[in-house]
Amino acid sequence: MTINVDENTDFQSLNEKIHSAAERSIVINGCIGQRYIGSGVTDKKIIIHGTPGNALGAYLNGGEIYIYGNAQDATGDTMNSGTIVIHGNVGDATGYAMRGGKIYVKGNTGYRAGIHMKAYMEYKPVIVIGGRAGSFLGEYQAGGIIVVLGQNDDGLPIINNFCGTGMHGGKIYLRCKSLPHRIPSQVRTERLCGKKDLELKGIIDDYCKYFENMNAECLLNADFFVLTPDSENPYKRMYTDN
Repeated sequence: MTINVDENTDFQSLNEKIHSAAERSIVINGCIGQRYIGSGVTDKKIIIHGTPGNALGAYLNGGEIYIYGNAQDATGDTMNSGTIVIHGNVGDATGYAMRGGKIYVKGNTGYRAGIHMKAYMEYKPVIVIGGRAGSFLGEYQAGGIIVVLGQNDDGLPIINNFCGTGMHGGKIYLRCKSLPHRIPSQVRTERLCGKKDLELKGIIDDYCKYFENMNAECLLNADFFVLTPDSENPYKRMYTDN
């Protein structure tokens, strides 16, 4: 099924068409800021040409969403499962409160990617950013995995300020030779070689399947830092007398 839209297309009518479609595969052409595309979808494959609006794939409960362009804020908001692949950049709060599934971004993300990200039993969400991430990456992260690959040629740091603030679960992998910004003392940092970490290898192998000219071996043959909560110096000491 193919849906052609323009700036006059109402997001509600567009989403009604998506949810009511009998076909599993849906192609959307000319997308320009329509919100909530694919929200709550369970088993559809949605291919988007253009720029979807906020909350793309919110509460996604399975299925696949592919964006050939950029995406705006809150992509994958509170998603449970499924896959979102963005062949461009994405805005702020990517994967907000994400509980499962995978978000793969070829380019950069804005502020607060992975904020309130969490995991439960077999559900372990993953966000992979091909470029850089803005400030407050992994803020209040409680579970899941965030990977920032830093494939930018402009020499700027791959993360901005306050990475891992309030982090009390999960992991953040940063592909860099040295940490570009001060990390909170409540977060533990460890340097490692990417190709020796089997969990990271599996994630990068999957990521590279979605993008042309991505070489997993090249990406993994580099230094990474893995960030995890420091259980000996938890954030609760900042707020209690204990």
